Amino acid sequence: MEELLEALKRANGKIDYLSSNKLVTDKIIDSIDITSILAELEETFDIEISMEYIVPENFDSVEAMWEMVQELKD
Repeated sequence: MEELLEALKRANGKIDYLSSNKLVTDKIIDSIDITSILAELEETFDIEISMEYIVPENFDSVEAMWEMVQELKD
């Protein structure tokens, strides 16, 4: 999980990712942030995030992103 938090900080260090479970829903992150997050996650975890995973539910919280990463790594 620490590696995920570091990747998120690299994507946009101004966001407090742990403060909300509705990052997309509450518009804390936008499409530009998601694009940066996607790039960081793919590089950090050596995964490919296909379009089917690019839904708000997978980016609304750190926990949701972590679950997605774990699923794609398996």
